[in-house]
Amino acid sequence: PSPSSFQPNGDTEAALRCEIEELKRKDLALDQEIAQLLSEGYSLEELEKHISLLHEYNEIKDAGQMLLGKLAVIRGVTTKQLYPEYDLELSD
Repeated sequence: PSPSSFQPNGDTEAALRCEIEELKRKDLALDQEIAQLLSEGYSLEELEKHISLLHEYNEIKDAGQMLLGKLAVIRGVTTKQLYPEYDLELSD
């Protein structure tokens, strides 16, 4: 069926309306959080830089986890067993 011929039933329409309202609430909450950070003296550029650095950190951490996993397979141990050898905390 073409998108124009799709007619949502009452349940689908209600679910979509609920989802739209939830997204509006999230959008408002994010706007309020941004306003709060701006009022605390942060700039948008600073926040964008921080987010960019968090993404980079997560990518590096993921690569490290992947390498630990491969090393664990090669050694026939669990990744958890490698943590003390490299002075890593389980929360890292």
